Amino acid sequence: MAFGEIVAAIKKIFAGYEKMSYITTNDGVEIYYKDWGSGSPIVFSHGWPLSSDDWDTHMMFFVNHGFRVVAHDRRGHGRSSQTGDGHDMDHYADDLAAVTNHLDLKGAVHIGHSTGGGEVVWYIARHGEDRVAKAVLISSVPPLMLKTTANPGGTPKEVFDGFQAQVANNRAQFYRDFAAGPFYGYNRPGAKQQEGIIENCWRQGMMGGAKAHYDGIVAFAQTDFTEDLKKDHRARVGDARRRRSGRPVRRRWAVVGKAREDRGGFRCRHAVREALIRLQRSVGFHQELRGGYSK
Repeated sequence: MAFGEIVAAIKKIFAGYEKMSYITTNDGVEIYYKDWGSGSPIVFSHGWPLSSDDWDTHMMFFVNHGFRVVAHDRRGHGRSSQTGDGHDMDHYADDLAAVTNHLDLKGAVHIGHSTGGGEVVWYIARHGEDRVAKAVLISSVPPLMLKTTANPGGTPKEVFDGFQAQVANNRAQFYRDFAAGPFYGYNRPGAKQQEGIIENCWRQGMMGGAKAHYDGIVAFAQTDFTEDLKKDHRARVGDARRRRSGRPVRRRWAVVGKAREDRGGFRCRHAVREALIRLQRSVGFHQELRGGYSK
């Protein structure tokens, strides 16, 4: 077989594979996204230092129940460009807006976990509520993670400095230890580790860029969302000093779990399951979620 025929055969084999989807932001960053199904849209924003892959189980559940599900890799994470700058909430929100505008999503439910919750809050405060129906914040960083005079229950800056040092010096081991320990609550007495979950978390972390992850720690730890969430229960959220759209944000929020440590572990995956059960019921499902969710 001639070389040209071999190349043609290889192209034919891969012709049926899904083409990866990207949009390019105003500052030239390529953002990877997934867009599956049809119907009412649900948009997922992932945590640090992961990627949209962290939502695969949840996306499969909702797409199989008639929803359109969308998730993107934050800049510097996953398959998106490993840019050297722009790793802050302003750019995170703008990138999310670029994806929702490109796909012309309307009436979307936005679900954000950890850093993704901050991204969702900043997106609505910065770009307005026109395309948003609901927001679900799961074990999210708002209102503020950092310990300050006004937030004495926060985490000391030294902890986040330690995170940055480990990302800079040996992030491969840091991500492995983090997944095998507090992130999934495996450091709790009696907890049974699931190696596939640990390795998948490590894989996602190592797909991203070290600089993005290093800078991202400052973004999720030190950004103060207090004013944006202060009027949460009155269904009016936002701060004119941060809002760029000039329109008020009137939105019901579901806030579940905390991002800080609790009883020796992070209450992340428990809260993901709890919040999605609530969302499931709110959109018309009454059966329990079954399988695929880490405990």
